[in-house]
Amino acid sequence: MKKIHFKPAALLLLSLMAFSSGKGAHAATGAIAIDTALTKEEIAKGILTPEIMWKFGRVGAPTLSPDGQQVVYPISYYNLKENKGVTNLYLLSTKGGEPKKITDEKGSESNPVWSKDGKAIYFLSTREGGSQLWKYNLSDGAMAKLSSLDGDINGFTISPDGQKIAYATDVKIQKVSGKEVYPEMDKSNVMIFDNLMYRHWDTWEDGSYSHIFVADFKNNTIEGAIDINKDQAWDTPMATDYDIAEVQWSPDSKKIVFATKPLTSRQYATSTNSDIFVYNVESKTTENISSDNAGYDRYPTFSPDGKTIAWWSMKTDGYESDQKRLFLMDVATGVKTYATAGFDQNIETYTWSNDSKTIYFTSGIQGTEQVFKIDVAKKAITQFTKGYHDYTACCFNNGVLVGQKMSIKMSPEIFKVDIKTGKETQLTFTNANIYRHIKMAETQERWVTTTDGKKMLVWVVLPVNFDASKKYPALLYCQGGPQSTVSQFWSFRWNFQIMAANDYVIVAPNRRGVPSFGQEWNAQISGDYSGQNIKDYLSAIDDVKKEPWVDANRLGCVGASYGGYSTYFLAGNHEKRFKAFIAHNGMFNLESFYAATEETFFANHDLGGAYWDKSNAVAQRSFANSPHRFVQNWDTPIMVIVGGHDFRIPYTEGLQAYNAAKLREIPAKLLVFPEETHFVTKPQNAVIWQREFFGWLDKWLK
Repeated sequence: MKKIHFKPAALLLLSLMAFSSGKGAHAATGAIAIDTALTKEEIAKGILTPEIMWKFGRVGAPTLSPDGQQVVYPISYYNLKENKGVTNLYLLSTKGGEPKKITDEKGSESNPVWSKDGKAIYFLSTREGGSQLWKYNLSDGAMAKLSSLDGDINGFTISPDGQKIAYATDVKIQKVSGKEVYPEMDKSNVMIFDNLMYRHWDTWEDGSYSHIFVADFKNNTIEGAIDINKDQAWDTPMATDYDIAEVQWSPDSKKIVFATKPLTSRQYATSTNSDIFVYNVESKTTENISSDNAGYDRYPTFSPDGKTIAWWSMKTDGYESDQKRLFLMDVATGVKTYATAGFDQNIETYTWSNDSKTIYFTSGIQGTEQVFKIDVAKKAITQFTKGYHDYTACCFNNGVLVGQKMSIKMSPEIFKVDIKTGKETQLTFTNANIYRHIKMAETQERWVTTTDGKKMLVWVVLPVNFDASKKYPALLYCQGGPQSTVSQFWSFRWNFQIMAANDYVIVAPNRRGVPSFGQEWNAQISGDYSGQNIKDYLSAIDDVKKEPWVDANRLGCVGASYGGYSTYFLAGNHEKRFKAFIAHNGMFNLESFYAATEETFFANHDLGGAYWDKSNAVAQRSFANSPHRFVQNWDTPIMVIVGGHDFRIPYTEGLQAYNAAKLREIPAKLLVFPEETHFVTKPQNAVIWQREFFGWLDKWLK
């Protein structure tokens, strides 16, 4: 079953993009008809709708050619009627111009990699069934299939000399099904486990693990593959991302550096201790170079001169939202340097300059994601871009820096950034045909004083065609994560523009417990779910509702994941502020959540520990403030949404909340998506989600 690429936040609210990657079966999509044109009715109305949202092209991260003159990138399109989508590759000059589509809708493509000479692009495609390696020649546009392995290739990277390839594929390690354990029971349907982590995010464990194979790649043929993770019962690249970017070659093609979490069962479920390993291709030996750190170590890369290995590292075991610190290791001496010491922000995506003297990286700062650079020798950090936007990826080659950028008003596009001036140039205009007909809402930056005297950034999104002389209903938006910034993100579901198009004011606070405002602000929420961040939510809505254009008698509260917890908690503690609630896949009963979620390290850190540990004051305070303990105070209509394949916050949490509301005769509605996960990603399901979402709000707030 295909895994979904998630950001590393266990209770992440949303999937910003709809792209999938990772281990498991890749189904061939078949030819899909794509139609991005707006109807006359949509043009006449001039506002964003769920149906228009599924006409957007969804732009993925760019990959630069060796000379920096061209960029290849994916775009996903969906067909609402057929209820499926396809991802194809596009080629564009970094000087601008019209992009060239280099693959078609016969399959989905991913993982583009440039050849050393820049004359070809290697990629994965499902056009003939499973996910296999293909090659595209720039000179004549010819495509050729290069692999026919028994299993899918989930990701790959080619050595700098072009002579070897490292690729990820699934390997059966354990017997899990009844048919495997008892071959004579060939009609049985049972899974048998004796360890933890028997399911993860959205998938039951089947005893297969992603392993890295290294093979000769002479004459574009894969030969002599060696499993460098032989017999290991954990995933490389790591679950749940399965991101091949965590597997990188040394410039001399003699070594591979990769990140993995070499733990099993209870240790795997309760720890975040991943490490950086270096595999020597010649000696076939592997060395752990980060065993001295107890938390996450991820995304390693060699510097172009091969003298340094960089990666980001979290200090605290079990704290998945700890600060991402940039570490550098001298390959010759093994000496490590904390390169971003004193920088009170995270390192997100990063890329080396060709001379190995500079690292460009993205980082959150005050509710935005910007591009920074660090002088490797001096450790001096400089912010490179400014503005209301998020840069979510960047890459560099031959003096050219490009990145993926989005905002509340714009879905992701590719931009070039001048490394001398920071000037930004938009290269792709994927959805220009939609923007020219659709009016977008405006966003205000607002700084609200909290109950403890601090300043909190609140984004206030005004209704489309806003008229200050009118009064509008307002929605308090509760962010998930919980350690996930309310940034300038563009979501294809929790979309502020669609909310504004439905004539709502959106109040989106960066309450306690979100990154980009320093580590103290981010860390405060752990062990205090029902405390200061809840007060922050109420400070935000109480401040904005004073505006003459907000109707204080028509306030709603919505959220998912940790935002769903917030919604449930506020339903019992809102002092009649709100007239309607919507909770999507939220934590309702913290005791049942703790006992059923799969990444136990998250619950241990954020709740303080197990509910049965009566001597743990932090944990006992967390469980004492579980939303289900305040149902007796519920007095407001609530809609509950759950996904049947959500294993992070099992759907039974929502069923408990819905049942409690109905038994107390509170107006309530339940949406169950049996095949969806923590997120709703199938086109028709997502449209119904939006229709029901606004149908419920309109009923009680309009």
